[in-house]
Amino acid sequence: MLLRTSTLLLRTLREDPADAEVPSHRLLVRAGYIRRAAPGGYAWLPLGKLVLDRITEVVRSEMTAIGDQEVHFPALLPAEPYRTSGRWTEYGDDIFTLADRRGAEHLLAPTHEEVATLLVKDLLTSYRDFPVTLFQIQTKFRDEARPRAGLLRGREFLMKDAYSFDLDETGLQESYDRHRAAYRRVFDRLRLDYTVVQAMSGAMGGSASEEFLAATPVGEDTFVGCTACDFAANTEAVTTRAPAAGDPEAHRASEAHDTPETPTIASLVELANTRRLAGRDDWTAADTLKNVVLAVRRPGAEATDLLVVGLPGDREVDLKRVEAALHPATVTVFDGWAEHPELVRGYIGPQVMAKLGVRYLVDPRVVTGSAWLTGANEPGRHATDVVCGRDFTPDGTIEAAEVRPGDPCPACGTGELTMRRGIEIGHIFQLGRRFTDAFALDVLGAAGKPVRPTMGCYGIGVSRAVAAIAEQHHDERGLVWPAAIAPCDVHLIAAGKGPQLDAALDLGDRLAAAGLRVLVDDRVNVSAGVKFTDAELIGIPRAVVVGRRLADGYVELRDRATGERVELPVDGLVDRLVDEVGRALGNRV
Repeated sequence: MLLRTSTLLLRTLREDPADAEVPSHRLLVRAGYIRRAAPGGYAWLPLGKLVLDRITEVVRSEMTAIGDQEVHFPALLPAEPYRTSGRWTEYGDDIFTLADRRGAEHLLAPTHEEVATLLVKDLLTSYRDFPVTLFQIQTKFRDEARPRAGLLRGREFLMKDAYSFDLDETGLQESYDRHRAAYRRVFDRLRLDYTVVQAMSGAMGGSASEEFLAATPVGEDTFVGCTACDFAANTEAVTTRAPAAGDPEAHRASEAHDTPETPTIASLVELANTRRLAGRDDWTAADTLKNVVLAVRRPGAEATDLLVVGLPGDREVDLKRVEAALHPATVTVFDGWAEHPELVRGYIGPQVMAKLGVRYLVDPRVVTGSAWLTGANEPGRHATDVVCGRDFTPDGTIEAAEVRPGDPCPACGTGELTMRRGIEIGHIFQLGRRFTDAFALDVLGAAGKPVRPTMGCYGIGVSRAVAAIAEQHHDERGLVWPAAIAPCDVHLIAAGKGPQLDAALDLGDRLAAAGLRVLVDDRVNVSAGVKFTDAELIGIPRAVVVGRRLADGYVELRDRATGERVELPVDGLVDRLVDEVGRALGNRV
């Protein structure tokens, strides 16, 4: 393949686009890979499409290598299958819905479990047909409320999703493990620095769930690792090691105190120590019980329900963790104080929750027998020795508190948690029988009785991977593509006109004939300096500069990643570059 800059649809920019928030967005637009077409939607220009296609082929090759079969489902789908599974309601405002001219409701598919299940039900009838895994690489849609960060948070994106169907749990585990290993090969080939973390299943449902997160400071996901073991998890999936329960009757009776002008935990702790409440002057925020009121909206419901979450006062509520625990409900901070005077803002305690009929969930640290300094449900008053299991009984526990660096590891208990940010590039699920149950998918088993298959789901964000790679592979001058997914293998730069341009075009023809992808900067109306700047911005791994030394039979080879420059004879250059590119690609040229 040979591309010429003079005829290529390529426009580089000297300045960052005004709406660019992250490096990948800034550089992909500046280097002429993508162009904004709509909020959350981007046109792929020729160089960008080449990168997208190379990533697609890496993904496709690893999926077919483990026996997955490629299909292609419609993006526009009727509502009924999603109503049957319950996800029409569960997705809420996150899906694009529309009606056709006959008034029938449809959606732009965010994912295709329902359609895959119906296809298997239609075509496969016997245990002899299983196991089977179907995959597709297709555009998906999500009605993102605030599209941002270019390709990282859009309304339209290219995704690979696969659906495995097995006859039993052992088969499901084998399919899951096979895809997990294949995903590692995919992301290793894409030269991504990633971590596999425990995750929540969300709208997919099911049991086991893991995310593949590409580490970057601009990532929207926060994940943790342990300093002493191999535990890693999205913060939404982190569990809290609860302390041992105690005897509720081992504490003195609860006592209310006047604590005026102490609506915050800090002001309460200061007053409690100053006045030696309950005979103590060593109160800390961790000794207080904070009670946060939230509004919970169930899918399809018009009204919200009240939920009060109790947690130690040195912690803040993490709404993402709350929503993960209460999925598919959405959660917001409560602001309807005027309509609920029974809730005394700033002085709420758990003692009256059962009487008020308000659902009350607590952090796992709030165990039976633990005593707290908390609100007395009266303006300007708090109570000491409010004991769980004696003065109040929660309706359950919830992982709602923020996770912090230094927290104990929930797996080994000895290490501490460290925190990083990342981009979700892949997610794998053990779905179980949620969808085969919903559509009554049964096949004839080996014993002559019906068997209901069990499913797994495996997704890779293909277009998002472009941005993730750009986030990890760039410098102050521009993009630095890994060889496996660069739009071209070699960037030829004619530093002058006449013989230098003719030589660059001839060299480009010979490299292309040898099987390499080549971009020749053959522009005659721009300076060599501009060409060099553009080459660094575009980020092709190798640049060959045909300049003044051509008369002596030499050209300059530049390595984009290391900055190394070396002069080489033109004779033998084609064979050398073919060999270098082949080794970089694992001999896949």
